[in-house]
Amino acid sequence: MTLIRRDEAGARVVPDDPWTALEDEAAAPAEGDVTVSLARFERELDDLRARPGRTGVRVPGDADPDAIGPLLAEAPLVTVDFPKFTDGRGYSVARVLRERHGFAGELRAVGHVLRDQLFYMARCGFDTFELTEGKDVDDALAAFEDFSLSYQPAADGTAPIWRRRAAEAG
Repeated sequence: MTLIRRDEAGARVVPDDPWTALEDEAAAPAEGDVTVSLARFERELDDLRARPGRTGVRVPGDADPDAIGPLLAEAPLVTVDFPKFTDGRGYSVARVLRERHGFAGELRAVGHVLRDQLFYMARCGFDTFELTEGKDVDDALAAFEDFSLSYQPAADGTAPIWRRRAAEAG
Protein backbone atom coordinates (compact mmCIF):
# COMPACT_ATOMS: atom_id res chain seq x y z
CA MET A 1 0.00 0.00 0.00
CA THR A 2 1.10 3.56 -0.70
CA LEU A 3 1.04 6.20 2.01
CA ILE A 4 0.67 9.96 1.71
CA ARG A 5 1.66 11.98 4.73
CA ARG A 6 2.15 15.61 5.71
CA ASP A 7 5.75 16.25 6.79
CA GLU A 8 6.97 18.71 9.44
CA ALA A 9 7.08 21.54 6.88
CA GLY A 10 3.48 20.87 5.82
CA ALA A 11 4.34 19.32 2.45
CA ARG A 12 2.72 16.09 1.29
CA VAL A 13 5.22 13.25 0.93
CA VAL A 14 5.12 9.54 0.06
CA PRO A 15 7.06 7.86 2.89
CA ASP A 16 7.96 4.27 3.64
CA ASP A 17 5.72 2.76 6.28
CA PRO A 18 7.63 1.85 9.48
CA TRP A 19 4.59 0.08 10.99
CA THR A 20 3.82 -3.66 10.86
CA ALA A 21 0.20 -4.74 11.35
CA LEU A 22 -0.11 -7.64 13.81
CA GLU A 23 -3.05 -10.00 13.65
CA ASP A 24 -4.72 -10.64 16.98
CA GLU A 25 -3.23 -14.11 17.39
CA ALA A 26 0.29 -13.24 16.13
CA ALA A 27 3.14 -12.91 18.61
CA ALA A 28 4.57 -9.41 18.92
CA PRO A 29 8.11 -9.10 17.57
CA ALA A 30 10.89 -8.38 20.04
CA GLU A 31 11.17 -4.82 18.71
CA GLY A 32 9.85 -2.50 16.04
CA ASP A 33 6.71 -0.47 15.52
CA VAL A 34 3.46 -2.45 15.34
CA THR A 35 -0.24 -1.77 15.03
CA VAL A 36 -2.79 -3.92 16.81
CA SER A 37 -6.56 -4.08 16.86
CA LEU A 38 -8.41 -1.99 19.41
CA ALA A 39 -9.49 -5.19 21.20
CA ARG A 40 -5.90 -6.41 21.50
CA PHE A 41 -4.71 -2.97 22.59
CA GLU A 42 -7.26 -2.94 25.41
CA ARG A 43 -6.49 -6.54 26.39
CA GLU A 44 -2.67 -6.36 26.29
CA LEU A 45 -1.96 -2.69 27.02
CA ASP A 46 0.65 -3.25 29.74
CA ASP A 47 2.54 -5.91 27.76
CA LEU A 48 2.51 -3.79 24.61
CA ARG A 49 3.85 -0.76 26.47
CA ALA A 50 6.67 -2.83 27.99
CA ARG A 51 8.15 -3.97 24.67
CA PRO A 52 10.66 -1.89 22.70
CA GLY A 53 9.04 -0.07 19.81
CA ARG A 54 5.89 1.92 19.39
CA THR A 55 2.38 0.47 19.38
CA GLY A 56 -0.34 1.93 17.20
CA VAL A 57 -4.03 1.05 17.29
CA ARG A 58 -6.33 0.00 14.44
CA VAL A 59 -9.85 1.32 15.04
CA PRO A 60 -12.96 0.35 13.10
CA GLY A 61 -14.87 3.21 11.51
CA ASP A 62 -17.88 2.52 13.71
CA ALA A 63 -15.93 2.89 16.98
CA ASP A 64 -17.28 5.29 19.61
CA PRO A 65 -14.60 8.01 19.73
CA ASP A 66 -15.74 9.21 23.14
CA ALA A 67 -15.32 5.71 24.58
CA ILE A 68 -11.85 5.15 23.11
CA GLY A 69 -10.49 8.72 23.18
CA PRO A 70 -9.01 8.56 26.70
CA LEU A 71 -7.48 5.13 25.99
CA LEU A 72 -5.78 6.38 22.82
CA ALA A 73 -4.45 9.65 24.24
CA GLU A 74 -0.83 8.43 24.28
CA ALA A 75 -0.91 6.24 21.17
CA PRO A 76 1.55 7.44 18.51
CA LEU A 77 -0.66 6.15 15.66
CA VAL A 78 -4.36 5.50 15.26
CA THR A 79 -5.63 4.05 12.00
CA VAL A 80 -9.31 4.43 11.22
CA ASP A 81 -10.81 1.94 8.80
CA PHE A 82 -13.16 3.00 6.02
CA PRO A 83 -14.78 -0.35 5.12
CA LYS A 84 -16.42 1.14 2.01
CA PHE A 85 -16.24 4.56 0.43
CA THR A 86 -19.85 5.36 1.32
CA ASP A 87 -19.25 4.83 5.06
CA GLY A 88 -18.43 8.24 6.51
CA ARG A 89 -18.37 7.35 10.22
CA GLY A 90 -14.55 7.46 10.21
CA TYR A 91 -14.68 11.21 9.55
CA SER A 92 -16.51 11.68 12.85
CA VAL A 93 -14.09 9.40 14.68
CA ALA A 94 -11.17 11.50 13.47
CA ARG A 95 -12.71 14.84 14.27
CA VAL A 96 -13.83 13.83 17.77
CA LEU A 97 -10.43 12.29 18.58
CA ARG A 98 -8.66 15.48 17.47
CA GLU A 99 -11.01 18.14 18.81
CA ARG A 100 -12.67 16.65 21.86
CA HIS A 101 -9.90 14.33 23.08
CA GLY A 102 -6.85 16.30 21.91
CA PHE A 103 -5.29 13.38 20.06
CA ALA A 104 -1.94 14.66 18.75
CA GLY A 105 -0.45 11.50 17.22
CA GLU A 106 -0.58 10.31 13.64
CA LEU A 107 -4.13 9.74 12.44
CA ARG A 108 -4.24 7.47 9.39
CA ALA A 109 -7.18 6.74 7.07
CA VAL A 110 -7.10 3.15 5.76
CA GLY A 111 -9.41 0.91 3.75
CA HIS A 112 -11.43 2.43 0.93
CA VAL A 113 -9.53 5.71 0.75
CA LEU A 114 -10.20 7.40 -2.56
CA ARG A 115 -8.91 10.57 -4.20
CA ASP A 116 -12.23 12.41 -3.88
CA GLN A 117 -12.18 11.95 -0.10
CA LEU A 118 -8.61 13.03 0.69
CA PHE A 119 -9.22 16.77 1.03
CA TYR A 120 -12.17 16.20 3.37
CA MET A 121 -10.33 13.56 5.40
CA ALA A 122 -7.50 16.04 5.95
CA ARG A 123 -10.01 18.67 7.09
CA CYS A 124 -11.34 16.21 9.69
CA GLY A 125 -7.88 15.65 11.17
CA PHE A 126 -6.28 12.82 9.22
CA ASP A 127 -2.63 13.47 8.42
CA THR A 128 -1.76 10.16 6.75
CA PHE A 129 -3.64 8.29 4.06
CA GLU A 130 -3.20 4.72 2.88
CA LEU A 131 -4.28 4.69 -0.74
CA THR A 132 -6.41 1.92 -2.15
CA GLU A 133 -4.27 -0.48 -4.18
CA GLY A 134 -3.73 0.63 -7.76
CA LYS A 135 -4.53 4.32 -7.23
CA ASP A 136 -2.29 6.94 -8.84
CA VAL A 137 -0.12 8.71 -6.24
CA ASP A 138 0.36 11.90 -8.26
CA ASP A 139 -3.38 12.17 -8.80
CA ALA A 140 -3.98 11.65 -5.08
CA LEU A 141 -1.43 14.34 -4.19
CA ALA A 142 -3.24 16.74 -6.51
CA ALA A 143 -6.49 16.15 -4.57
CA PHE A 144 -5.21 18.27 -1.68
CA GLU A 145 -5.11 21.28 -4.03
CA ASP A 146 -8.64 20.87 -5.44
CA PHE A 147 -10.08 23.53 -3.14
CA SER A 148 -8.43 26.73 -1.98
CA LEU A 149 -11.18 27.97 0.37
CA SER A 150 -13.37 26.34 2.97
CA TYR A 151 -16.82 27.35 4.13
CA GLN A 152 -16.87 25.43 7.41
CA PRO A 153 -14.52 25.33 10.38
CA ALA A 154 -12.81 21.95 10.78
CA ALA A 155 -10.14 20.07 12.68
CA ASP A 156 -7.42 21.21 10.26
CA GLY A 157 -7.50 24.72 11.71
CA THR A 158 -8.11 26.44 8.38
CA ALA A 159 -10.26 29.51 8.90
CA PRO A 160 -13.45 29.41 6.83
CA ILE A 161 -13.92 32.09 4.20
CA TRP A 162 -16.65 33.93 6.15
CA ARG A 163 -14.34 34.27 9.14
CA ARG A 164 -11.50 35.54 6.94
CA ARG A 165 -13.80 38.10 5.31
CA ALA A 166 -15.03 39.29 8.72
CA ALA A 167 -11.43 39.71 9.90
CA GLU A 168 -10.51 41.68 6.78
CA ALA A 169 -13.54 43.97 7.23
CA GLY A 170 -12.27 44.77 10.70
